Amino acid sequence: MESGYPATGSDGDRADAASREIDALLARIPKGIDLSLDRIERLLHDLGDPQEKLPPVIHIAGTNGKGSASAFCRAMLEAAGYAVHVHTSPHLVRWHERFRIARQGAPGRFVEDATLLEAVRRAVKVNAGQTITIFELLTAVTFLLFAEHPADVAIVEVGLGGRFDATNVLAEPAVALIMPVSLDHQAYLGDRVELIAAEKAGIIKSGRPVVIARQEEDAALDVLTATAARLRAPASVYGQDFFAYEEHGRLVYQDETGLADLPMPRLAGRYQHANAAAAIRALKAAGFDLPAGALEKGLSTVVWPGRMQRLTEGRLVALAPPEAEIWLDGGHNPGAAAVAAAAMGEREERTARPLHLISGMLDTKDAPGYFAAFAGMARHVVTVRIPDNENAVDPVALATDAAEAGLSAEPRDTLDEAFAAIREASAGGPPPRILICGSLYLAGHVLAENGTPPT
Repeated sequence: MESGYPATGSDGDRADAASREIDALLARIPKGIDLSLDRIERLLHDLGDPQEKLPPVIHIAGTNGKGSASAFCRAMLEAAGYAVHVHTSPHLVRWHERFRIARQGAPGRFVEDATLLEAVRRAVKVNAGQTITIFELLTAVTFLLFAEHPADVAIVEVGLGGRFDATNVLAEPAVALIMPVSLDHQAYLGDRVELIAAEKAGIIKSGRPVVIARQEEDAALDVLTATAARLRAPASVYGQDFFAYEEHGRLVYQDETGLADLPMPRLAGRYQHANAAAAIRALKAAGFDLPAGALEKGLSTVVWPGRMQRLTEGRLVALAPPEAEIWLDGGHNPGAAAVAAAAMGEREERTARPLHLISGMLDTKDAPGYFAAFAGMARHVVTVRIPDNENAVDPVALATDAAEAGLSAEPRDTLDEAFAAIREASAGGPPPRILICGSLYLAGHVLAENGTPPT
């Protein structure tokens, strides 16, 4: 979760009563991050402890890959006929995206406006003006919604960290899944990867299964496995207990039960192979023995907006140079930049195109560290300001950060001007590959402006 919250994302969003209600709360309730469980536990108790009335929960933490793992789990479970609740954050365009409500016999849908409005008002009334953060309030709303609508399973994504995240009131998750851990939110979680891993490890519960996805840092893996051992939590570790690799254009998943020959994930990037494997293992650890057909369908149909998403139509796409290839990624830390750069490198292996970045970031992020991943790859960077966000970096300053990382960069005021700059730079040359990147809030603004919001 990035720090700060976006303004309402679109004209359609402004028409939603629940969105207006939450936007009004932002003026009265602290927007910042204050990691603690006391406030959320008090509010949930006063609401009747809805977190204790949920279906089996898959609880997901990690610096990067949480959203992909959520999407894989949901897609495979729904392909098998399960009714699935999903909580993610932040939203891209509408607050409703944080609450996907299960439906029997059909894929889940974002919560209806009237239902969300009623739950928000109930939580606010019960809170009775006591100190609370907006994320804590909306987490309470999540548990109200999930407890009061039938489902077979709930997927709950951590907002920030793990140990003191508002979602960590879940005492006995069916499984805890910890995705790759790297540096991010150092002001809240620590400035060393092992400190951040210790915060993520806070979602591991005594005696409950934990799945540890592929970790780039041994220090992070050591903390996670040591915590699982101390809590006697049955652990499954990528690279030891389960694997995934590409063979003959297929994804091979392997664990102690054998091999599964599966289609390549629909989500772009080889790093998604390990993410998909972690999701499969988490479902198994949670007790869901899905048939091969459900795994195949889930991998083939999975979608996750704003994360290495290919844009092929819409208002902004029409502004790009003819035949340009356009990608959108909301990753905002150096680890996310590394996997995005690797994904662009994979595209380059298939079809050579000059790579241009359009980037906007928040001032809480390591911009030079982010851009360093694209040194020697990106032809040019056009920086823009993320609209309606008080933490947005000025485009001139962001262009300086990109230049410090060794990239050619120039600032522009708007996305329209950014696309115009790329059209001018690409004139007479091959169609470019454009990656819009640097922030989930920028990704949300792009989807709203492009007319392609998440569904």
